[in-house]
Amino acid sequence: MPRFGAHMSISGGVSKSFARGESVGLEAMQIFAKNERQWTAKPIPAEEAAAFRAEQERTGIHPVVVHDSYLINLAAPADELREKSIAAFADELERCAQLNIPYLVTHPGAHTGIGEEAGLARVADAINRLLAEGIGGPTMILLETTAGQGTALGYRFEHLARLFELIPHHDRLGVCVDTCHIFAAGYDIRDEASYQATFAELDRLVGLERVKCFHLNDSQKDVGSRVDRHAHIGQGCIGVEAFRMLVNDPRFADLPMIIETPKGEDMAEDRMNLALLRSLVQTSTAL
Repeated sequence: MPRFGAHMSISGGVSKSFARGESVGLEAMQIFAKNERQWTAKPIPAEEAAAFRAEQERTGIHPVVVHDSYLINLAAPADELREKSIAAFADELERCAQLNIPYLVTHPGAHTGIGEEAGLARVADAINRLLAEGIGGPTMILLETTAGQGTALGYRFEHLARLFELIPHHDRLGVCVDTCHIFAAGYDIRDEASYQATFAELDRLVGLERVKCFHLNDSQKDVGSRVDRHAHIGQGCIGVEAFRMLVNDPRFADLPMIIETPKGEDMAEDRMNLALLRSLVQTSTAL
């Protein structure tokens, strides 16, 4: 069975995320390692990092995945913004290493007018620089599929394939598939034929063995809209059947599947979405 999770707040310190995750029954979890709306943040104190590891041990929630700041754009054509992004991404990697986080999820960035190939080359150059310096220890960078809004990169599987060509450190590079994003980008997954065709294409271009994490989100907008608007599971344009196929796909049986669906303070929506996903999992006796 996949390890179901959700994105949790780190308000009060990164270690506080575990109690929140425990309260909604998480097996896996995603967090920000710092305020995602700020370029810089104070270092994580050693005692807070120790509390984080202790809380993870206590709750058994794993893996914990970090999503980087939305400000970061490694493809930026403006050198000042790009260098600022590289420094911020390096800091994200170092925070992950400090907390023993296995995966850092990142959007490949936006080319903002210089073209997709030029943008991808700038992303690859930035990541190669950081990996060559050993930044982040063993933490793996997961390139997230995007919806393709504006000039965003990563909305075609070919973009991911190109980045793997340009970045030789494959041991530290993987993929995070967001269901809302691939659907909005034009990859249909609503029926058996389209589901199989989409993942066959991902396997052909990138390799399913490189997929290390899923973001499970329904989509407010239709297939091919290239608009990124998350919806509750089964309440958007994707529908329940795609998620039934995904959570029962033996190729992804052990991967973290993390929801990023809308929610309020009491996180009731997380409980609702997670309960639905778990109800879709077929037991071995039912297969």
